[in-house]
Order: sequence, then structure tokens, then C-alpha cells
Amino acid sequence: MKLNNVFLLFNLCLSTLSFGQSGDFRFDIKEQFIAGFDGVQSFAIGVHEGEWLVVGGRKDGLHRRQPFASFDQAGQNNSVWVINPETGQSWSTSINGLPQGISEQLSSTNLEFWQSDTVLYLIGGYGYAPSEGDHITFPYLTAVDVPGAINAVKNQQLIAPFFRQSAADERLRVTGGYLIKLGNRYFLAGGQKFMGRYNPMGPTHGPGFEQQYTDQIRVFEIVDNGSGVFIDNYSVWSDTLNLHRRDYNAVPQIFPDGRSGFTMFSGVFQHQQDIPWLNSVDVDSSGFVVNNQFNQLLNQYHTAHLPMYDAIGNQMHTVFFGGLGRYYVDPASGLLVDDPNVPFVRTISRVTRNAMNQMEEVKIGEMPALLGTSGEFIPIESGNIYQNGILMLSQITSDSIVIGYILGGISSSAPNIFFTNTGTESSASAKLYRISLIFKQSASDIETPVKAEKTSLKTTPNPTTGDIVIGLHLNETTPVSLALFDQFGRVALQMKSQVLAAGDHQFLINLDFLPKGLYRVALMNNQTLIAATTISKN
Repeated sequence: MKLNNVFLLFNLCLSTLSFGQSGDFRFDIKEQFIAGFDGVQSFAIGVHEGEWLVVGGRKDGLHRRQPFASFDQAGQNNSVWVINPETGQSWSTSINGLPQGISEQLSSTNLEFWQSDTVLYLIGGYGYAPSEGDHITFPYLTAVDVPGAINAVKNQQLIAPFFRQSAADERLRVTGGYLIKLGNRYFLAGGQKFMGRYNPMGPTHGPGFEQQYTDQIRVFEIVDNGSGVFIDNYSVWSDTLNLHRRDYNAVPQIFPDGRSGFTMFSGVFQHQQDIPWLNSVDVDSSGFVVNNQFNQLLNQYHTAHLPMYDAIGNQMHTVFFGGLGRYYVDPASGLLVDDPNVPFVRTISRVTRNAMNQMEEVKIGEMPALLGTSGEFIPIESGNIYQNGILMLSQITSDSIVIGYILGGISSSAPNIFFTNTGTESSASAKLYRISLIFKQSASDIETPVKAEKTSLKTTPNPTTGDIVIGLHLNETTPVSLALFDQFGRVALQMKSQVLAAGDHQFLINLDFLPKGLYRVALMNNQTLIAATTISKN
């Protein structure tokens, strides 16, 4: 057993975790052209027979800081779009012919939406309402006949017959949350009510506003008789601490015991600081559980994402394509960088939940540019998709297969643009990317020199009151680095990458200098985050 004194100097720690498969698949991303499409971000989408109905969202990029320019009317998407990804065709029509309540809601951004059979349900959204003379969060549920609307747009017919809206309902005045269906009930999770003009300096410096996070998961049934539409059997699950989040990723999941549900990953903002949440919340039809044993360090804002379930290995994979992230791996140093400004990132990451309900995060690639934020991954309609949109990974037998597309979102020219944003540094992406899943067959297919299954970690004791011993086994000579984070996501310690020989390594570390609490450690190999896990200091 080798004693590596270098690690003693950095006082780093790792908890026990047995890593599963990592790096066994990758994605090929190819740009495809869409004729006539203007680009949109933060939109809602419905799908029918290979064609897409796109409504809501904005035509500009990251919102500007000046109240007069932020979320202005000029940037609203006032069109209903139809896109055929196979042929590259697009069609559009104006929303001006719709009843005012519907057209106002359809010009808003960050609506919650879910498609049930051929009906797309839209809730809330934020934007300018001429009827109110101000920016509001809309209090409506709107039902859209997707195939009827697609046919009407393509043939330049009236679209009004295919849109129906509820009466105003304050329980639906939500933007930046998620709408997901489990069984016969809908779950409106997280989000906020934002009334008035956006102003980063607060209501005491310029135009005032009201911002109220829901801090809730609102549960109800949608009653839709083909004419009227409203919600019924309404109940609320509240948690003012952990459900206080918006603009996050809520992703359908199959949990290790076979339950269906979804996970609320990361999101913004924490109560005491304007930084993303790192923990997650698991939700099923009976309630929710906060997961403080896993911190998501990458891809923390709403972005294109893909759920994939391996039924053979009982592993639930969630892939995040680009977006915004407080942490990213620096290409030059291979170190995990903490940027509390939460920049745009190119990171493609995978969060895997194994059969023991343990979760790990791995960087598996990069987007072609700073893309993904407020975009959508749209899977190809096939027999390999569960009803809730999860890809059946174990049903795929070919080495390479096209699984879907990434549409729209924000395209940024630089990682950090918010404080210098004049409206030209970013835009709504008009690009379409075809995504192929490729299973790795050889060493040349692996992005990183070491796959996680070749690494084993043991720490004793955990919890600890002082000294701790880390046991690390490597099957081959490997460069590794470690970073330690406190429970608020702040970097406590970090070390540069060191090459360790194949074999067993043991590190004795004294933690007396650390206060009591939970600490998160990221283990990296070059530019790839291999895993992140937790240790308790008592």
C-alpha cells in the first residue's frame, strides 16, 4: 500500500462509493437546417406524427438588465410555428387572430406545459399583457389540439378553433415551474408568480414588481370535456426551503424500486444567495423526498435534457446538454472551476441513479457552442420511448441510432454576458441539432483515459470526528484531482491534477480544521468529473 503525503497537505476527503458503468455511450451532434425559422427560446412544444407545434417563448436571447429593455414586446414570439425536422420545413401563422386572453398568454415566456395524447396543456407564463397595461404572470390553463393546430398552420387556416382557455384561476398563475403528469393527476412543481417589470435593482430602484415563489407542488386533475377546461381535486404540497426554485430541470424518472415519478434537479435561487441549488427533490404520486446526499455541480439551469432508463442494470440516466452552470471543468488545467456568476457552459453531463439509489455526475462531452439553455430535447416518436418520455436504453440493439433533436434555446457569444448585456451578445437559436446515441465499442471511443468502473474508493470512518483514511484503487496509471465543497457549494479546497500509478493508494487526512457538517467531494480525471459524493464531519 502506497502512502501519498501530497494529499495530506490538501486535507481532502472522499466517502465510500462503488462506481458503476461510466463512459459506455456518447452522443453525436449534427446541425440541420430549418428553412424560414426565426429561432425561439423558453417555448412550449407539442408533437404529432413527426411534426412539432411550437408556441410561446421569446425571439431574443438572455434578458437584459435595463427594465425598459428586459422582456420587451419586440422580443415576444407572436407566432405559432410548425416544424418538420426530417424535411427541414417550417410554417408559421400569427396569434393575432386568437381571442385576447389566449393570444396574450401565447406571447409569454416560460409557460409550463405537458402533452397528453394529442392535447397540449399550457399553464401560466410571463409577459406583457396589453389588457393589463403591464407585465404579468398569466392565470390560465389553455388546451391546444395539436394535430388540428398543425394542420391549420400548414394550410394557413384559422387556428382559433384549436385553442381553448379556462377562466382566470390564481392557482395557475405560475411561470418558470414544470407541469408533469403522473397517473391521472398533474403536478405543477416550483416556479413563481412575477408581476410587473423586471428590475435587477429591486422595486426600490425603478419600476416595482412582485415576485413570489410558490414553494409548492400543486396537484390536481384537468377536466377537459372538449369544450371547457379547468382543474379539479386540487391539493398542495409545501416546503418553503426545498421547493423554493424555478427555471430548473424536472425530468421524468423510474426509481430503483420501479416507481414512476420525476426529479427536480438544481434550479435557482437559494434563499440567502443568488446561486443555484445543488440538491434535488424526488417526486412520485404519493409525495416528495429531498435528496441532500447528492449535489449537482454541472448544468444547473433549465436546458435541453434527456432521460434514459437501463432496465437490465436498473440504472436511470439523465443527460443535460449545455445551459448554465456554476461549476465547469477548465480545459487548460482540468480543474473544476467555481464561478458564482453562473456562466453559460458547453458541458454535456450525465447524472446516473443506480439500483442502490446512489447518484453520480459525470461530464461526458461538450456542445458545439454555448447552447442548450432554455432549449428542448424532442425525442423521435418510436417504440423505444416510454409514455412519460424516457428512452428505453436496454431496448436499443444497434451501435448507433438517432434518438431525437435539440431545438432552439439561447445561443450566447461568451460565458458571462449578463452584466454587459446590450442585447447583441446572445440570441434565440434558430438551429436544429440531430442527436445520435452511440455505444462505445473500443478504447478510442472513450472520452477519458479512465472509466469509472476502474476506480474504487473507500473511506474510514465516515462519519468522522477527525482523521480519515482514503483508499483508492486504480487499474492503470491515471491523472486525478480532487475538490472539496461545503454545504453551500463553496469551494473549500482544491488540488491540481496528479498522476498516480496503477495499484492501491492510501491517504491519511486530518479534518480537525473543518467545522461540523456535510462536505461534497468531486473526483476528476483531466476534463471529466468522474463522481461527486458526500462525507460527514461530526
